[in-house]
Amino acid sequence: MWDPGTYLEFADHRGRPFFDLLARVGAEAPRRVVDLGCGPGNLTAVLAKRWPDAVIEAVDSSPEMVAAARERGIDAVLGDVAAWTPKPDTDVVLTNAVLQWIPGHTELLRHWAGQLAPGSWLAMQVPGNFDAPSHRAVRAVAKSPEFAADLADLRFRGPDIVEDPAGYAAALTDAGCSVDAWETTYLHELRGATPVLDWITGTALTEVRARLSPQQWEAFRQTIIPLLDQAYPPRPDGVTFFPFRRVFTVAQVR
Repeated sequence: MWDPGTYLEFADHRGRPFFDLLARVGAEAPRRVVDLGCGPGNLTAVLAKRWPDAVIEAVDSSPEMVAAARERGIDAVLGDVAAWTPKPDTDVVLTNAVLQWIPGHTELLRHWAGQLAPGSWLAMQVPGNFDAPSHRAVRAVAKSPEFAADLADLRFRGPDIVEDPAGYAAALTDAGCSVDAWETTYLHELRGATPVLDWITGTALTEVRARLSPQQWEAFRQTIIPLLDQAYPPRPDGVTFFPFRRVFTVAQVR
């Protein structure tokens, strides 16, 4: 279960890749702009401000996120991104930190590109940090005897879950698009007693937390904290540097 409040604790850091992605979309007067995986709608509202005459279509698979988006005035709907189909007037499609949750999403991107009209834009950003110490720690603790039985059927994402920029560029070029693809590693400055744990609690650990009892979840937290502290040691000034690689692709259908 997704918690909008937990997710938004790092809204500024999480929003920065969205703005870097959006800056490369050159659409001037789109008819319909689609935000797939809109989350709590804080960034969807930016799309409405940039293109005030466009129909804004917002979709998310989490009822909690859809409810939070609607509270912001976003007409979000509950839906499966993998089953989404563009309407004929769709000119811009964005997915921000969403497709890493969908197996085979490279084929999905090709499929969307084939359904969009010439001149349409398709922009996506995914985390590229699945081999980072934070994710290795999650996988290690989840496999420990205390938690393995309850988490055995979870599909923990490894480094091969997303492509590198060249992989996405090749796929969408073959699908008939002009492509701009790149990667960036952000160095986030986090604060707090358990800053990295707090960050991944809102994303990578959502499924883990949902499977465990409150007592098990607290035990999981206490087990992973020293691993994260070792990998991301806090500085004397209270700042913890958290490197985060992200992969971007902006394509325009030819």
